[in-house]
Amino acid sequence: MRAITKRRGDWFGRARWYVYGLLWAFSLPSYGASVEVTARFRPDAANPMLNRFENTTPNRGTCAENPAYCNSLGLQSLLAPLSFRTQVPIRAGHSEREGPMVKVPANWRSLNVAHEQTGESRELKVRIAAFGASYRTPIGIVEIVGGGTSWEDINKKLWGGRLARYARAPCLSTSVWHATYGNGGYFFWQTPVGAEAACPLQSAFDIPAGFMFGDGGLNRFNFGYQIETPDPLSMSSGIYTGKIAYTVGPNMDFDMGDLLLPTDSLLEINFTLTVEHTLKVEIPPGGNRIQLEPQGGWQAWLNQGRKPARLFRDQTFNLSASSRFKMQLECGTGQIGDTCAVKNAAGDQVPLDVLVSLPNGMTNTDGAAVNRLPLRVSGTGSELFQPSFYVDRRPGILHFEVQREGVEEMLKREGETWSGSVSVIWDSEV
Repeated sequence: MRAITKRRGDWFGRARWYVYGLLWAFSLPSYGASVEVTARFRPDAANPMLNRFENTTPNRGTCAENPAYCNSLGLQSLLAPLSFRTQVPIRAGHSEREGPMVKVPANWRSLNVAHEQTGESRELKVRIAAFGASYRTPIGIVEIVGGGTSWEDINKKLWGGRLARYARAPCLSTSVWHATYGNGGYFFWQTPVGAEAACPLQSAFDIPAGFMFGDGGLNRFNFGYQIETPDPLSMSSGIYTGKIAYTVGPNMDFDMGDLLLPTDSLLEINFTLTVEHTLKVEIPPGGNRIQLEPQGGWQAWLNQGRKPARLFRDQTFNLSASSRFKMQLECGTGQIGDTCAVKNAAGDQVPLDVLVSLPNGMTNTDGAAVNRLPLRVSGTGSELFQPSFYVDRRPGILHFEVQREGVEEMLKREGETWSGSVSVIWDSEV
């Protein structure tokens, strides 16, 4: 008996013992501003129940400077190569849209990520959960407001007595520290689900043309995001890519008002999800040589002439699996119907049944446990096994049996040796 595991991408369609996805990446074309988000699933034997992607995207901006705070909110942040600038003055006491405001796609949106080789796709969700930007006036704020006792005081005057760091509804303030300075400052506001109305800043003074959100040189257009990734246990090994495009500008997805115009009209987020599954089968030393015997051995027949009802042997193995797979037989010496056979020197054959019991955590297409399931050469009935969590070195059993009719045929030719070769295939190419 041989145990064979097969994996996608092998030249001969099989590999011994281990199955890993072959991984490489390609870039999606993008237009306008773009940022990259990466995530990876790799099963962890120390945490077999932790079956989700790890976001491997380095934080930029606020969450890079305040990781503990962002972790408490479930946020990560990125800097986008965008800025907004006014071409005309902002008038004191302006209406909502005639001055600085923040409106972002705070609600969940869906996109598909597709396997680069097979086209297999899964749904991913993303939302913009926070927004931050530096703001800068074209001249010193002290000139605009006519004086002040400190940088904080003059910034407070500019915004009608309340610093920009304190969010305007429906946005929420954050507790991280944000500086103010002579002709600007920085703010970072949360945008909870449902907060897709404008969060306006109202200037108490006229601001000349050239007011900016985001400094193009410093890339201080900062947004926090959250993602909901698909179930990695239902995905094949490999690279999945997808993107979502947000419009930028007045009355668009990212809307800073009618006067603050963006440097790009589109912001794309490109997603790359890497799935690195494990499929590993370990058979104890000598476990590939199976000797079939009756229940209790041969003594009952030798001493009492009692014919055995069947010949069998159970062989244990250890299975590690983080993804779906299928199983089937490959016969080396003979085949009868949809199963393999053992034969004698004269070429007479009797069928050999091979069944499998898989460890807890593995289910069949009906969601039921796998117990003494027959394996076939065609693979019928064992087309899909799915882990409900990462199964790490859990014991399973292969059952080898010759049933009564076959045993009676064998006993007609006493003294002869019957043998055969069977390969059991674990195949991740489902």
